[in-house]
Amino acid sequence: MTATVAAAYDACLEITRREARNFYYGIRLLPPPKRNALSALYALARRIDDIGDGDLPLEAKRSALAQVRKDLGRLDDVAEPVYVAVADAARRYPVPLGAFEELIAGVETDLADVRIGDFDELVVYCRRVAGSVGRLCLSIFGPATTGADVETLAGYADQLGIALQQTNILRDIREDLTNDRIYLPADELERFGVRIVLDEHGRLDDPQGRLAGYIRYAAGRAQDWYSLGWRLLPYLDWRSGASCRAMSGIYHHLLRRIGANPVLVYDQRLSLSAGEKALVALVSLTGARR
Repeated sequence: MTATVAAAYDACLEITRREARNFYYGIRLLPPPKRNALSALYALARRIDDIGDGDLPLEAKRSALAQVRKDLGRLDDVAEPVYVAVADAARRYPVPLGAFEELIAGVETDLADVRIGDFDELVVYCRRVAGSVGRLCLSIFGPATTGADVETLAGYADQLGIALQQTNILRDIREDLTNDRIYLPADELERFGVRIVLDEHGRLDDPQGRLAGYIRYAAGRAQDWYSLGWRLLPYLDWRSGASCRAMSGIYHHLLRRIGANPVLVYDQRLSLSAGEKALVALVSLTGARR
């Protein structure tokens, strides 16, 4: 590894340590080469996500995403550290660079007011913004055994990413509403008799408990997607399995907490403490050894 590439990876590791509040606990369980590579992929995915959520004017966001697309097509010619690290990772691992294109398409959905018609539409969105990340992670984890069906494993990684994104959506209902985004499927909200609005105190309004009932329903469905995605774990080596368990386990803990008490998301952005995240990582590491 040249000094320039090493410095690029160091920059990505710092971005990951600073920004990946949940993923970092899993990424740090990997051996250094995989940790470097996955940090590089995270840093670029984070950049794409930050463009969508940032304060730039709409057209500036579109232009910035178009520039990322352009840079992905000429990785070896871009000297910026994140791209240098991603290019090196793509030489060392079978990174599906097209997954970044899917992530960009998903972020472009967020640039306008978001309304989701039904669950099928939600799955498409989740696959773009999170299933893509699952497949990127898998390219670094790699199967522990030869002869594993790569397409099947990519499907499992995709499903696990979709599970995590459903958790994000349930956690961030209030925050998303303030940005004029409602990711909960409109046909389901109608069936449950739910209107996503804030009360006079800025909390999610739920005078008859219908929103709570819907959140419990949606949390139960997300649990099924975790079960589908976790079929990936037996195919990973123990360090990669521990990393995957930790990253998904933190979100799964959040989902269980939300499903048990939906009102927790009515006035706050729910998260686990640093100690709770570290415990999840430790349990994941010991569980993967077994």
